[in-house]
Amino acid sequence: MADHALIHLEGLSKVFYTEEVETHALSNINLQIGTGEFVSIAGPSGCGKTTLLSILGLLDSPTGGKYLLDNEPVENLSASQRAKIRNQAIGFIFQAFNLIGDLTVYENVELPLTYRGMPGSERKERVQASLERVGMAHRMGHYPSQLSGGQQQRVAVARAIVGKPLILLADEPTGNLDSKNGNAVMELLQELHADGATICMVTHDPRYAHEADRSIHLFDGQVVSEDDVKRAQELEEAGFDLA
Repeated sequence: MADHALIHLEGLSKVFYTEEVETHALSNINLQIGTGEFVSIAGPSGCGKTTLLSILGLLDSPTGGKYLLDNEPVENLSASQRAKIRNQAIGFIFQAFNLIGDLTVYENVELPLTYRGMPGSERKERVQASLERVGMAHRMGHYPSQLSGGQQQRVAVARAIVGKPLILLADEPTGNLDSKNGNAVMELLQELHADGATICMVTHDPRYAHEADRSIHLFDGQVVSEDDVKRAQELEEAGFDLA
């Protein structure tokens, strides 16, 4: 892991209250994610993976514990401050793509930049570069309904990286794709990671979980294990039996 912890969680918990029922979605999560690291979060359905990702992305707030993002505590941020950080520091990739149907590919990717008040010429340059990066520049005038699922997810990746965020948060980015398109999206994430992107990805697929530098396993809202995937691969290649 990199020396600088971009994300630092200490004793993090999340409890949902509904009438007389308490649901402990997360309990005593202690986690650090370094700058430039690729981390996967795995575990069975209902174990708290998406809840954790929502808290990391400032879409939700923990019930207890500490969360530092780039060394800054986030618990006392106002709603507008959280929205600004989401727009400028965090890129989101969702399983359902979340593209806006009546906007073109170009307009979908451009949208996060419009909230920054960025000049049109700079927005155009950024959007074109992002779409070229994911191989979708030739479809910038199309609408989401005119694209395949794999193409929509590529556009979603372009939208996530157009603002040059500190971290990419991917929630089951291959979940709605066939294996061919899923592999293509994972290759794209690996390329972004190789260029220095920090990526935190939720996945239920063990094949993709093991493509990360480190795999964190959740069960019943708690971290039950952490695997240093790259180190394990290096040991196996050196002839060590890890079975």
